[in-house]
Amino acid sequence: MTSLLSEPIRGILDRLHTAALRDDDLDIAPLPSGASAQQRADALASAYLPVSVEGGRLLYSLVRSARPQTVVEFGTSYGISTLYLAAAVLDNGAGRVVTTELSSTKVAAARATLAEAGVSHLVDVLAGDALQTLSTIDDPIGLVLLDGWKELYLPVLRLLEPRLTPGALVIGDDSSFPTVQPYLDYVRDQANGYLSVGFPVEDGMEISCRISS
Repeated sequence: MTSLLSEPIRGILDRLHTAALRDDDLDIAPLPSGASAQQRADALASAYLPVSVEGGRLLYSLVRSARPQTVVEFGTSYGISTLYLAAAVLDNGAGRVVTTELSSTKVAAARATLAEAGVSHLVDVLAGDALQTLSTIDDPIGLVLLDGWKELYLPVLRLLEPRLTPGALVIGDDSSFPTVQPYLDYVRDQANGYLSVGFPVEDGMEISCRISS
């Protein structure tokens, strides 16, 4: 049986998705105009901001099918999407996940969750600004999940592009958000080397295949 539907991963995901339901009840003070990424990350340190169950299972299936040696995630949060990715790498029997998060609270929580799930040896959780942490990746990248600050989707993708393998998949979560539009405009323009399609999970996912460099 897939590890996604077996213990301990199944139980941990159920617990995390249940905890994430409380996001709507959080009382988060409005941030001042021009707040930095770090200020926003600190303000939302208690928010799970999770991928949906359907979205997580889609991510798992894509990793199982593509069998990438290196999976990169922008926006770890509490590690829900990371766990779906790591479960797929575990079941593939090869590969690793590199994920990055700005909130120190969430970095600690995600690392603890991944250790509890027994997959921490498959995941590097990088703490800090994604445009700095992800610049350290030298290996070819077969799949990217963009799920952090929406206005950084395109800068992060452009940073990683030189290391994308032919046929690499890039998934942009929350594709229905207006702030994702510059990214969508880019990956939907075939002149930029992608074949892209929207997928109707909660808040949308844009799935793009790297067809040329």
